[in-house]
Amino acid sequence: MAQVNRSNPRHKLTRREWLQKTSTAGLYLAIAELGVPALLAAGPGAQTSRFIPQSPFSPDDEAFLEELEKANFLYFWEQVNPETGMVRDRANVRNPSSSVLSSIAATGFGLTALCIGNKRGFITYNEARARALTTLRFLWTKLPQHRGFFYHWADINTGERLWESEVSSIDTAILLCGVLTCREHFRTHPEIADLAYRIYSRIDWTWLSEDTPLLPHGWTPESGFLPYRWDDYSEMMMMYLLGLGSPTHPLKPPAWDAWKRTTFEYDGIRYIGSFAPLFIHQYSQAWFDFRDKRDRYADYFQNSILATDVHRRFCLQLAKQFPDYSDDLWGITASDSIRGYAVWGGPPLTGPIDGTIVPCAAAGSLPFLPQPAMRVLRTIKNQYGAGAWSRYGFVDAFNPLKNWYDSDVVGIDTGITMVMAENARTGFVWDTFMRNPEAQHAMERAGFHSYQPSLTQETGLSLPSENSVSR
Repeated sequence: MAQVNRSNPRHKLTRREWLQKTSTAGLYLAIAELGVPALLAAGPGAQTSRFIPQSPFSPDDEAFLEELEKANFLYFWEQVNPETGMVRDRANVRNPSSSVLSSIAATGFGLTALCIGNKRGFITYNEARARALTTLRFLWTKLPQHRGFFYHWADINTGERLWESEVSSIDTAILLCGVLTCREHFRTHPEIADLAYRIYSRIDWTWLSEDTPLLPHGWTPESGFLPYRWDDYSEMMMMYLLGLGSPTHPLKPPAWDAWKRTTFEYDGIRYIGSFAPLFIHQYSQAWFDFRDKRDRYADYFQNSILATDVHRRFCLQLAKQFPDYSDDLWGITASDSIRGYAVWGGPPLTGPIDGTIVPCAAAGSLPFLPQPAMRVLRTIKNQYGAGAWSRYGFVDAFNPLKNWYDSDVVGIDTGITMVMAENARTGFVWDTFMRNPEAQHAMERAGFHSYQPSLTQETGLSLPSENSVSR
């Protein structure tokens, strides 16, 4: 695995802090505010069956996704300390090294990968259960934490905090999603069930929300709470829901209503979004099942479908400047680049886009746009596989215009690829995770209910809002 450059601010900041800094640096395209309707009700075809039918993929597609998931699984089986269960943040697929940097978010994806790997027959039930048990024991007894929240970066061997990292609210949430997935997959194993409950119950969400319903990004022993708050629609939905569902220190329901749901409009399509890359529409939906459900604001599954299609159209518009982008090749989200780590995407235009393709952008969108995403993944494998494919699946990014191919795979990007591929195929992670009573209770406390969208709702129109931006 590639050693992390201490001078790289990517490893001094959370992904969200990086977004804050790049936005203030003027990397976003200015968008005029218009008084258009916000608060999406439901868009075209919100019924699950229209977008994820029982067999959404052809036999050839299934074989391709099986190969992809198996390669992804190898990352979470090999790039881990088997005595701690901690997963490396990234790995160099061309010149392997012995970096000790692990990520709690990658470890959360790794726990979920164990369940998928067992379901797919990549490993036996006993092998998966043993690795899950080792990991949960380490999380409960040895990995440093504060009020139940874990540090973002840790030594893969000892769990020691690295890079003066923060106690991370969102990365703890991703880890917890993996813990709870294991609890349900290995539900007949009493120690796994007990450890998962203890790890969840130890998290003090009331401490995090002591003076505000808007949760901070994290905390450090040196300076206290970080200045940034989770105040806009993003991947943080899972965090607020986990807080609402806590069996011991739950958030109050107003926390769900506190964050902004700004509506954007592009090519006549309205959707809730942020000045952030595509991954914000994917991460919470890797575990929480939002299909055919809505709160008083939105159908968030349908919203991700619309936002993903908007991103595809955005890339096609960029083809005038970067001719590699097409219906066969699109997808930009936070990733490595030829110049280092980049937080980029759109719309609105975010970051110094240069024609780079990020495979997990399409792969993480498989449940939302199955066939368009498959078309991209096949193009990458068939036309650029010599540089873009590795033992662990796709490299993190590549740029055909500059003949640049990343040497690394990144744990969280490999993780979202594997989880969303499985969800698109079978809904397995959704079904397993949502068996947790806390997940069900959380969605009830947030005001979610099942619904059948009407033809009028399928326009995506609803209540007016002051928070809206347009292309």
